[in-house]
Amino acid sequence: MDRALLEALNGERAQRRAAVVVTKIASGTQRLVREAEITADPLSEAIEKTIRSGKSGIVETDDGEVFLNVHLPPARIVAIGAVHISQALAPMAKIAGFDIEIIDPRTAFASAERFPNVALHATWPEDVLKERPFDPYTAVCVITHDPKIDDFPLIAALKTGCFYVGALGSRKTHAKRVERLTEAGLSPAAIARIEAPIGADIGAANPGEIAVAILASVIEAFRKRKMFAERRGETEAA
Repeated sequence: MDRALLEALNGERAQRRAAVVVTKIASGTQRLVREAEITADPLSEAIEKTIRSGKSGIVETDDGEVFLNVHLPPARIVAIGAVHISQALAPMAKIAGFDIEIIDPRTAFASAERFPNVALHATWPEDVLKERPFDPYTAVCVITHDPKIDDFPLIAALKTGCFYVGALGSRKTHAKRVERLTEAGLSPAAIARIEAPIGADIGAANPGEIAVAILASVIEAFRKRKMFAERRGETEAA
């Protein structure tokens, strides 16, 4: 790999954006395809499939075989709320291959004793997001039941195009949430992206089961996620 291509690839990785290095097997020539460029690329279908699966491999083309080497940002789950559900979700997320972070300004809940070996931020979401903003490879799970904590990260997640956005609460609670988000200027289409009640509908009845339901939804959303151009249209509408 030449220096210019490597620097361009590292730039995409630093910004947590997907990229694919396309190498012609016969000649060894290489080129970089950024996620934002996929739809215009002649190998768009194969590259999109590679990015969705996260698996590199050889593809047969009219010009011969090419190797698609995919580089994806580590998918992460950000849970807003250091509650019992988060305690169950954290180890499950790691087993499933997701990085996970917990944000909660309530220091009585956000403690290392309750969340050992987990990236924990015992401060307000708006403060954390200044240094660690959301991106399209982030799933945001809002589970505090407190609008003062929940609403800011929900708005940020929808505007950023996070691949999954879910919020805990009853239909009545969510209806009030929709009113607040509408007043904040979000479009109905953007608000409709929130999965509420959060998690797959499996009849979950306790924190552990709710965590399983959330993780199931996150995995489904990640594997079926839209590509950059589609997400861009949604975030512009927000």
